[in-house]
Amino acid sequence: MIKHISYFIFSFAVLASTSCRKYVEVNQPNQRSLKYVSDYQALLNNVNTFETSASLPLLSEDDVDINGTAALENRLTAGFDNVYTWAADYYTASQADATWNQLYNLIYNCNVIIGGVMSSQNGTDQQKAQLIAEAKVQRAYTYLLLNNMYAPVYTASTAGTSLAAPLLLSPDLFANLTRPSLQKVYDQILSDLTTALPSLPVGPSNKLHAGKAAAYATLARTYLYMQQYTQAATNAAQALAIQDSVLDLSKVTNLSNYPRRMNNPEVILSKSCYPPGFLNLPLSNELLSFFTSTDKRYTLYTRDGASFYPSFAGRGSYKYNLFSGDYLSTGPTVPEMMLIRAEGLARNNYPDSAMDLVNRLRIKRFDPADYTALTAATGPDALKVVLAERRRELFDMGLRWFDQRRLSLESTYAETETRVFKGVTYTLTPGSNRYVYPIAAGVIQLNPEIKQNDR
Repeated sequence: MIKHISYFIFSFAVLASTSCRKYVEVNQPNQRSLKYVSDYQALLNNVNTFETSASLPLLSEDDVDINGTAALENRLTAGFDNVYTWAADYYTASQADATWNQLYNLIYNCNVIIGGVMSSQNGTDQQKAQLIAEAKVQRAYTYLLLNNMYAPVYTASTAGTSLAAPLLLSPDLFANLTRPSLQKVYDQILSDLTTALPSLPVGPSNKLHAGKAAAYATLARTYLYMQQYTQAATNAAQALAIQDSVLDLSKVTNLSNYPRRMNNPEVILSKSCYPPGFLNLPLSNELLSFFTSTDKRYTLYTRDGASFYPSFAGRGSYKYNLFSGDYLSTGPTVPEMMLIRAEGLARNNYPDSAMDLVNRLRIKRFDPADYTALTAATGPDALKVVLAERRRELFDMGLRWFDQRRLSLESTYAETETRVFKGVTYTLTPGSNRYVYPIAAGVIQLNPEIKQNDR
């Protein structure tokens, strides 16, 4: 059973070598065991591993709506149909959850770096400490992602008993995978990020690597999902103190002068999910209602459904089609930090300060003749504006699903979602267990100590 655990959890790594255990213990053909600091640096430089994110939330969230288009319904197979309809189970016992496997592969590589680099050769203690710090940010970011898919929404009153995704902190292929409490995992995320900060550079070598702004940004997201909004705003401000550039979309006359994600000044930490075909889906009428026709995010980032294959009525997201082979980052960005800070200010009844941040962002999203500043007289009014701006600014990044989860706990913002798929109407109600992804049957079959989420 232990061998099955290691094989399944790290199946992505297994594909890259004959055996995970052999990979970490003996030299392989055309590769050697990790010995030098440069070896660990090369491991951290692996884009295919460390830029990994998750695409499934893009399918769950209410930003998309197939609305009975048969050609699109038929493209959702192999469990994607179940993700779209918030089903009790997504995969059969013979189907792998690629998202789960890839994210745990990333964590495994983080643990290899954290556990081994200090004893490596040909490097300074400062270089080694920086590699550990970067790996801690990557591990924390990945655990935050996993637990906002496969674990309940964090609430302080229940986090001590709610079950989190398995927590692995060393490259032990035979570790017990009993699920810890959600509080324990969030404590680990916060610990990783805060202990990493002193050894992180202010300016990382590129956007794949974590600097101080990335750590503060991930802390801001973490506190946002914990509904600890003052701390979220504080950390967002710390990130913005290091990086605060916003693209002026009024100056983007065509895609030739739109920066790729590694050169985009808004991107703090680059994370990208390779987009399956389901990303070319219609945007929901609800999302589109938040835009005006003069909003550059509407004109640049969406296209008429006739532009897609198969075609559909309405409009679809063009974000992932801006460049062939170059997908926009789903990682933390400057606009996201501005909106996290604005939300914290609004919730603490500072409407003017919150609106100042919103308008500093919005003025870069319109041609000058089309821009009008937004106003709000009270904290609750400002909060509504901020959350609407999150819909406009952050759509098609998967973040809407995480917002739906946390806001489903607030009566003011909780919504009942419905969608029709192949003639059947599906409903997602506030507080539903379907806001939590099921753990794949194959994972539990091979690892019986893992308890399934309530369905």
